[in-house]
Amino acid sequence: MNLGIGKGHTREDHKKVSDQMYAGYAEGNDLRGLVAIVGKDALSERDRLLLEFADLFENRFVRQGYDEDRTIEDTLNLGWELLATLPVDQLTRIDRDLINKYHPKFKTGVKKE
Repeated sequence: MNLGIGKGHTREDHKKVSDQMYAGYAEGNDLRGLVAIVGKDALSERDRLLLEFADLFENRFVRQGYDEDRTIEDTLNLGWELLATLPVDQLTRIDRDLINKYHPKFKTGVKKE
């Protein structure tokens, strides 16, 4: 996949968004085991956000409807929408210039953090 994505093939942010989403999902998915033991109330705010992100990732990104025809552009925009549920400082796999360009909070002219 890595040779066929990114600038010149798909959108320049493709690889970074993909890496960040899978990292967030993996961490959120791992937290599900902890929740089973200690309960959701024992999680930190950061962990609760990652757990919610994992649910969103599965329900909105992975479970694309049979008749939902998303373009790569739509898919990347959805990825950014989901990543926007996490604090910007947790987006450690994405360069700040890409965050400024594509993150909904910054792209729409909303006040920057």
